[in-house]
Amino acid sequence: MNIDPQLISESLDYASKKGASFAEAFCEQTSTAATSLDEKRIDSRTTGLSKGVGIRVVNNSRVGYAYTSTFTTEGLRVAVDAACASAGVGDAISASGKGVDASLFVDVNNRQGFDAQEFRDPATITAERLREIDDVARSYHASIAQASATIAQSQREVLIMNTAGVNVSDSQTRTRCVVQTIAKNSDGIQSAHEAPGRSMGAQYFDIFSVDNIARIAAQRAVTLLDARPAPSGNLTVILKKGAGGVLFHEACGHGLEADHIDKSQSVFAGKVGKKVASPLVTLVDDGTMGDEWGTYRFDDEGNPAQKNTLIKDGVLNDYMWDILRSTKLGHGVSGNGRRETYEYLPMVRMTNTYLEPGSMSVDDIISSTDYGIYCVALGGGQVDTVTGEYVFGITEAYMVENGVITYPIRGATLIGNGLQTMLDIDMVANDFDTWTGTCGKNGQGVPVSSGQPTLRVAKMTVGGTST
Repeated sequence: MNIDPQLISESLDYASKKGASFAEAFCEQTSTAATSLDEKRIDSRTTGLSKGVGIRVVNNSRVGYAYTSTFTTEGLRVAVDAACASAGVGDAISASGKGVDASLFVDVNNRQGFDAQEFRDPATITAERLREIDDVARSYHASIAQASATIAQSQREVLIMNTAGVNVSDSQTRTRCVVQTIAKNSDGIQSAHEAPGRSMGAQYFDIFSVDNIARIAAQRAVTLLDARPAPSGNLTVILKKGAGGVLFHEACGHGLEADHIDKSQSVFAGKVGKKVASPLVTLVDDGTMGDEWGTYRFDDEGNPAQKNTLIKDGVLNDYMWDILRSTKLGHGVSGNGRRETYEYLPMVRMTNTYLEPGSMSVDDIISSTDYGIYCVALGGGQVDTVTGEYVFGITEAYMVENGVITYPIRGATLIGNGLQTMLDIDMVANDFDTWTGTCGKNGQGVPVSSGQPTLRVAKMTVGGTST
């Protein structure tokens, strides 16, 4: 990223002279490339480049934000002036005399479009690899009627400076392969997908076999064709490694973000030091976790990524923090200040959130279950952070009867309360896997992963379609 740090420093000095108690510049350049195949042909091939700088100004409890794609003294000063005006800094005061909503974003340059020519599509994104995915998926079973795939990569470079002395840079490369399949027979149509991602470039294909990704997506769709309607009621639920990660991300993780705590909008508020889960549960958020999807060196406020133990042996240990909440509540930062792009204010967000493995074997967990559900993959869900109540769809699951996995089921949902679910975990295995996703919050999406070992919840409410 070609930008003069001295120019950014001078802009921050300008904000300080106007009266800002804190000013921050977030400079970002993101290159993207994606190739998609649908119906045995290359459907799209896109590249893009986005670059700009966001200016945040804090004036006591008021926050102002503006962004620009003009990296000049004049362009940056216009952005600083706009941010200061929003925060009520200097001579610029709103006509009403009231504070300007911190969600106000001002584009002082009408934002320039992407310059696709500045990005070189990496050699790993090839039509041949996508056609291979299509062939493997379709050859898995005669019922596979359609397959589509996308291989996408992004490279994000950031420079973060503020008036508190932060001056850091980071480069983040991410690669993901998404495969979707549709299976069809006389009884109906079922769809499925598989989409692992990692924070790396071409090495991704040394770790993941595109053939295997295609087979998993195809197998899942074919299995659903012959699945029986799911039962309903309070049942024992076994979550396969990785499968339940998104549940704990949504039902527990969001409630542990300090902005929800600050607003008393979390079931976990005021519970530090108290039992909130089974003693078998240790929940961690770790922005330094290898090459996982949510890994980075510095968060989007310039703080080093950290491994934060949120729940230790069932006891609530801490929350996740950004600069504003840690300053207000007198707590240290935890490296969880994140934003979608330079156009957005940072907020408290998760990174890689997971339950630590236990000591049991998967076979022992299954064999000790008389009747229940073995959940392999979850779909979308909803959660209320205030109460902890959630609803999640199940995309692949099987019945467990007399300690044996039997037939596949479909049409099931998990309904429960995050706190109660954590308390009802009674077995945790010694395996582990993660799930790749995009976390949405207040209109922003950021890359995250979530994970867990195979574990058993003694009792969960299952909504099914069986009569």
